[in-house]
Order: sequence, then C-alpha cells, then structure tokens
Amino acid sequence: MNDPDPPAPSAERSEGPVVEEGEAAPGGDGLVPQLIASEVVAGYVPEVNILNGCNLTLYPGELVGVIGPNGAGKSTLLKAMFGLIPVRSGTVTMGGDEITGLKTHDLVAKGVGYVPQNNNVFPRLTVEENLEMGVYQKPASFTERFEFVVELFPMLGERRKQRAGSLSGGERQMVAMARALMMDPSVLLLDEPSAGLSPLYQDEVFIRCRQINRAGVSIIMVEQNARRCLQICHRGYVLDQGANAYTGTGDDLLGDPKVIELYLGTLAKAR
Repeated sequence: MNDPDPPAPSAERSEGPVVEEGEAAPGGDGLVPQLIASEVVAGYVPEVNILNGCNLTLYPGELVGVIGPNGAGKSTLLKAMFGLIPVRSGTVTMGGDEITGLKTHDLVAKGVGYVPQNNNVFPRLTVEENLEMGVYQKPASFTERFEFVVELFPMLGERRKQRAGSLSGGERQMVAMARALMMDPSVLLLDEPSAGLSPLYQDEVFIRCRQINRAGVSIIMVEQNARRCLQICHRGYVLDQGANAYTGTGDDLLGDPKVIELYLGTLAKAR
C-alpha cells in the first residue's frame, strides 16, 4: 500500500476563483474552434448508449470543465473523443479535420494528450522511464521535453530515478500529467485528475492545470470536484444522462441557482 499524500510542496490553498477577475476567456472575436464534438452518440455495449447527442466546443487557449452526476457520461465523452470507444453517430473534429474514430497513436501524433483516471502510470518503471514512454513516437525530443515538464513539476526532476509505484497518489498524478505533455500536445484531456487525492494535492492538481493551460495547452477536464473545477475553467459543460444540461462560463455556472441546487449542493451556496 502506498503512503498517503505528503503535503504538496508548492500548493497554495485557495477557496476563491483561480481565474482572475477580468481575465478574458479565449474563443471570442471569430476565433476558429480547436476541437468540436458534435451530436456524439457512444457507448460500451451494443444498443446501450451512454452519450445521447453530446456537444462540446474547445477554443484555442481554453480550459473547459465538464461536470455532472455519476453516470452522466463525462468520462465516456473523453474516451469517445480519444478513440477508446466507438462513436456510433456524430463527429469529432480538430482544426477542421475529422478525427472521429482515429487510433489513439494517431491522435497523439496530431497533438492530443489524454490522462485516464486510473492506472495512469507504469508502476514498475522509474519516473524518468515513464516520461520516456511519453515520447515513444519522438524519442529524440526527450531531453527538451523533460526540461519543460520539470519546470512545471520540479518534483519529477528530484525523483527521476524513483519507481513510480512507490510515489503517493498525488505524485503519481503529476507523473501521468507530465507524461501526456511529453509529446507537446495542443489539447489535453484530463479524466478526474483530483480523484482520490488529499485536499492539498487536489489544490496542487488544479493549480498545475492552470499553469499548463497558461503555457499554451488547451484543456478539457472532467471533474467530480465540480465547484473547484468551475473556479478554474473558462467555460463549463454540465452533462446529465449523456446529454448537455447547462453550458456557460465557470463563474456563471457557479452562480446559477439551478446548477447549484442540482449539481453543486450546499458547498457552492456558501461561495
């Protein structure tokens, strides 16, 4: 059993919004969408749909949050976009090109990174070897990309020779996010990055997501910690029963009485 998460080394706990007041969300003024999921229908077993016409648009430079109750189809949407489950109808496009159903290695080559919720590191490999796996398509770029991710996650440089399986849950999450960044993606898909982490490491993950986004990577993040997710995202989508229920800026959704009542609960009412 791994030790519980130690105190996160550089996290500053914040109950207020991480998106600064007056910070403009990308996507206006005729900017072309970077990624579009349109009327996506998908599921895991024949004739049982989890997604029922789901829509999502990501603009360059955005951090988009996807929230909703358990079973709403949030993680399924990411898997459909990343080619892990078949899309039965609808399309996924990136930069105007259709990428629906492409193999994962082709999507990685096109600039899409994905961090699953579970089993997201190679536990028997060292931190450095995990990151080497991230550039298996471009091994010559390892040194340059390693320097980049160590700036975001200094702990990785300090523990590069340590086995990933010996790290805490929060530290393993940093390894998983860093490995997805090794191929220099333009879009990063994050499936519940704070799940199962200590409160301090949850804050650390959200802070790192904002830093990654500010470094030029557009992010779609699925999160069960809905309040915290909406605090840092430019726009949010609320899914329910595999379809869009609400869409708006993170701040608008945080203040929407219906969203609070149905999806955020009493924690958001105290905001």
